[in-house]
Amino acid sequence: MDLFDDIPERALHWHREGQGAALATVVQTWGSAPRRTGSQLAISGGGEIAGSVSGGCVEGAVVMEALEALEDGKPRLLEYGVSDGDAFAVGLACGGTIRILVEPVGAALPEAMLADLVEARKARRAVAYRVNPDIGARSLAFEGHEDRFRMDRSGFEEDGATFVTIHNPPLRLILIGAVHIAQALVPMARIAGYDPVLIDPRESFGSSARFPGETILNDWPDEGVRAFGLDGRTALVLLTHDPKLDDPALIEALRSDVFYIGALGSTRTHAKRRERMIGAGFTDADLARIHGPIGLDIGAASPAEIAVSIIAEMTQVLRKGA
Repeated sequence: MDLFDDIPERALHWHREGQGAALATVVQTWGSAPRRTGSQLAISGGGEIAGSVSGGCVEGAVVMEALEALEDGKPRLLEYGVSDGDAFAVGLACGGTIRILVEPVGAALPEAMLADLVEARKARRAVAYRVNPDIGARSLAFEGHEDRFRMDRSGFEEDGATFVTIHNPPLRLILIGAVHIAQALVPMARIAGYDPVLIDPRESFGSSARFPGETILNDWPDEGVRAFGLDGRTALVLLTHDPKLDDPALIEALRSDVFYIGALGSTRTHAKRRERMIGAGFTDADLARIHGPIGLDIGAASPAEIAVSIIAEMTQVLRKGA
C-alpha cells in the first residue's frame, strides 16, 4: 500500500467479497485525542482492520461494535474517553475524548454511494461524504466545501447535525532539479505523505543511482510538469537556481491551482525571478503565490535543514493557507 490510505477501497472490497464491512469515522474530538477528525478504520466481517481511529487505544472495542452493526445493519455513534473502564484497555490514556460513527456497508452506507466515493478518489477528484447521524441522511458532494477541501478538514457543519468527511486526492510533490537538497527532501516528503517526482533533463543529476526507487523524468521541466499534471493537491519546488530550468516549470505552475510554489535562491535571485515573470505577463497577485526564498526562516544551513524548512512551509500553507 502507498501513502495514500485505501480505507474506503478496502471496505468496498470486503463487502463485495461477501465478508461484510463497516466504516468507522472519528466525527468529534475533545482534548488530547490521538487521531484527527475524519480519521477512518475499515472493519471486515472476519475482523480484519485497515486504518486507525485512535492509534490503538479503542480499536478493539470499535471492532466489536462494528461486528454487531454488521449483524443488525444499524449504525453506531460511540464515545470513548479516559474514564471508560480501564483507560489502557478501552479508553484514551492521553486524557482526550472521541466520538466515532460506525456504518455498516450495504445497510447504513449504500454500496453504490461507497463505490462512487471510491471512483472519485481513483480519479483524483475531491469529494465530501455528508451524513446526518441522527436521521441517517447521506450524500456525496463535489462542490460547496471549498474551505474544507483546501484545509483538508473534516467536521460538523454549522447546523451541528451534518458531518462532512473530506476525501482529497493524495498529496504530490514535483521537484525541479535533482540536486543535493532534493536528496534530503524526497525521503522527508514521503514520510509526510507526499508522492514525489523529480524532473531534471540532466541525466547525471536525475539518475536512479542518486535517487534509487524514485520517479525521475529526464524531460524539460515544462514538459515534465504537464505530463505529470498540476492540481490543488500538488506542491512545486524549484531547486536548480537556473532560469532555463526553473522558469518553464514556474510558468506552468502559476497558470495552475497548485497549493504551493517554492523557489530556492536569495532575495536578489527572487527579485530577478519576479522581473522575468512580470515580463511573461504575470501580475503581482500571481507572483505573491511564490515562496522565495524558499522555506520557513529557521536558520537552516545544511541541505537536510533546508529540506526541513521546505516541508514545514509546505505544511503551513496546506493547513493554514498562504
